[in-house]
Amino acid sequence: MSNAAATLVEQNLGAREPERAEKSVWIATRYNIFFMGAVMILFIFFAEYIIRIFTHDDAIVKVGALSLRIMGMGYIFYGINMVMMQALNGAGDTRTPTIISFIGFWLFQVPLAYYLAKELHWNAEGAFIAIPVAETLIALASLYFFKQGKWKQVKV
Repeated sequence: MSNAAATLVEQNLGAREPERAEKSVWIATRYNIFFMGAVMILFIFFAEYIIRIFTHDDAIVKVGALSLRIMGMGYIFYGINMVMMQALNGAGDTRTPTIISFIGFWLFQVPLAYYLAKELHWNAEGAFIAIPVAETLIALASLYFFKQGKWKQVKV
């Protein structure tokens, strides 16, 4: 969906149809939310079964299922983020997604994961929690910049 959104943005901006480009992104976002919501439900309710496909070691199943459940909580936001970032990239605005990703991952997610895991002693669970928290903030930031509409004026 996100690659399709990038292509649709490129084509519609090239055709001087910025409103159609924006509409395409919202449609792709909606479909991606539905898809990622379904994956989220699978990960939350069937995590142990999914992990048991790969191993029957109970210790690994326990940690793997916990990771899928926690990270699965952010899947709808992952879906939003994927489409918004690719839409910006498709418009030729590669700088904004790069900055959002750098700040979101390196300056927020990694330090948060360390803090939760080491300082609060939440161990692996803390590191897992940092992922959907950071992805949610990244999705909100990419959504904000997409809604600003400056991507419609980017000259490549």
